[in-house]
Amino acid sequence: MSLDMYEILEIPDSSERGLQNLFHEKGWGDGLPMIAPTRDRVEEMLSASQDLDPDEVIASLPPRNGVATRRIIAVNAVMAGCRPEHFPVLVSAIRALSAPEMNLRGVNATTHCVAPLLIVHGKAARDGNYNSGLGAFGPGNLANATTGRAVRLTLLHVAGATPGVGDASTQGSPAKYSYCVAENLDSSPWGGYARTVGIEDESAVTVHCGEAPHNVHDMESSEPSAILDKVASAMTSWGQNNAPISQGEYFIALCPEHAATCAAHGWSRSDIASYLFNKATVNVGDARKAFELRAWAPWQHALEDTDNISMTEKAENIRIFVTGGAGKHSCVIPSWGMTKSVTVPVLP
Repeated sequence: MSLDMYEILEIPDSSERGLQNLFHEKGWGDGLPMIAPTRDRVEEMLSASQDLDPDEVIASLPPRNGVATRRIIAVNAVMAGCRPEHFPVLVSAIRALSAPEMNLRGVNATTHCVAPLLIVHGKAARDGNYNSGLGAFGPGNLANATTGRAVRLTLLHVAGATPGVGDASTQGSPAKYSYCVAENLDSSPWGGYARTVGIEDESAVTVHCGEAPHNVHDMESSEPSAILDKVASAMTSWGQNNAPISQGEYFIALCPEHAATCAAHGWSRSDIASYLFNKATVNVGDARKAFELRAWAPWQHALEDTDNISMTEKAENIRIFVTGGAGKHSCVIPSWGMTKSVTVPVLP
């Protein structure tokens, strides 16, 4: 397949206003101004793929089952403002989104406010200047903002996840604009997250489809349990999609200071997950009153109303990573529930 098989538009009004008007008329974009994906800019983006076939299919993305080739991903990367050094992270993230356990059709079509969160790990985070420190989830960093945005543009343009057509989210979410952060490996007392899920490569990216971060602050505590009790309280909200107590994952983004306190007392990632599994519990009778609980396993249905039950079926569903800077704020990122996170090596 050659570039000639793609539509090349002639723009009658080449002014910036004319260009943005054209995007709007075509129904392209996320509502923010975009950069024109000229032939030269797309080819420059593709240069990061080390001469690999630009028209190789990377993924088929539901609900429209649009085909995402490297070239199509590059077009969206240019529109979002990415630089070539961000392109391998983006391609790898799109590859991860196509994994069956991601359930991208459900993620894109649900009335829930779910959005794919990218967590960039290792060398790719350093080389691409992704922000893993102060304000990591916020604005001001080109790599985080544009890579997250390029994922969203690809979902809009290729997957067909447009509001009211392929995306039925009742209220949407600001996380649907851009949702990308880097792991603060230098401040992690336990090493990189990717190795905990069997990825030994020096660069990796995790995609977790969940809600926007739920802040947890603890300025005073010097013991892990006191900090994690607050984390557990954020995990037990009835309003989140994990509340029906299913296989849903929780990503716990610990700030460096909270992580250091836990590690200083000898707590590992698995210790934290086990503690939260046993602490983030709700009353079974209350759960039955609040939800139909059709997704419960047989052993869960056998529980008495007076019993307590954890918010997720096993401790391994609670994933711990470190990000952010100074200041004792961490966050809980519940999943949509009917999806599993995927971590993949960053490949061109």
